Amino acid sequence: MAYKMYDEMMEQPNALRKTFDLEASKLDIVSQKVVDVDKIYLVGCGSSISTCYSVRDALRMSTTMNIEVFSGYEFSYNKYLVNGENSIAIFTSQSGETADTLAALRKANDYGIYTVSISNEPDSSMVKEAKTAIVTRGDRETAILGTKTYITQLACLYEILFKGSDYENKDVLLSQLHEMPNLIEDLLISCEEDNKKLAEEFKDEEIFYCLGSGPNFGLSYKLAMTMFMEGAIKHACPLYAAEFRHGLIERVEKDVPIVFLYSDFDSDEITQKAIDFSENQELKIINYKLSDYADVDKLLSPFVLVIPLEWFIYYLAHFNNEDPGATRHIGKVRY
Repeated sequence: MAYKMYDEMMEQPNALRKTFDLEASKLDIVSQKVVDVDKIYLVGCGSSISTCYSVRDALRMSTTMNIEVFSGYEFSYNKYLVNGENSIAIFTSQSGETADTLAALRKANDYGIYTVSISNEPDSSMVKEAKTAIVTRGDRETAILGTKTYITQLACLYEILFKGSDYENKDVLLSQLHEMPNLIEDLLISCEEDNKKLAEEFKDEEIFYCLGSGPNFGLSYKLAMTMFMEGAIKHACPLYAAEFRHGLIERVEKDVPIVFLYSDFDSDEITQKAIDFSENQELKIINYKLSDYADVDKLLSPFVLVIPLEWFIYYLAHFNNEDPGATRHIGKVRY
């Protein structure tokens, strides 16, 4: 068994270390600009929009920042932009060539909005055209799940936005963020066997529901939309945990698989109710709890929980004779 995804998973800690080291000055410049703007736009597609969702919800739980998330296509057709408005737009893309996101960046430039790109490809169009370009240091990625891009991109967003925020515990959060490479290194070793066994248990399931609240919703979105569907070739649906009772509750039946991401946020009061209901209905519950893996600021939960999820998806694909890094229809932009 030799999949490219394995190598790229194991390279995550060093990719994160290099990004912090080599992009520090630009991250700081953008953080300072964030302090003085009236609005922040975060724009991405696929896995990249999931990082936007996570940091947006983390900030909304802890700060007074005015922040919105758009997919690239939606931002391009946003009629509420004002020429010369006092805002900043941050565009996220693994390749830096995602057509919808690149079109959105160009529109923001046309409106005089301060633009920032976060991309893994140093020669990409988004890097060249943004006013400030941050390059995540994951080197070339070929596996579809983009593990190094996810971790480094999410870290850049947290570093920029929390440093420029009014979150009262931001110094502790940022300190723990910079220790994340060491924690991820440990998790990559400690989480593999348990999730390999879990994947073997669930290998014959064909649909998974993925629920999280706060910043864990962004991770549940990535889990369903890219990890299950692109990596493991399984049908999946992401939901805010509070939406369980609005629709999904009518579909819960004995032995239906459901994944919960739980970090003891205030909003996880409703997550726990969904877990309790699912237990009573004898669903097949997979519950990833932050407290089982790390003692960090809860807002950093996606950095921690994504590692055991990567192993689960990796082996779920393997046990179904799929390469977790291959694609059927999606084409990565290469130059």
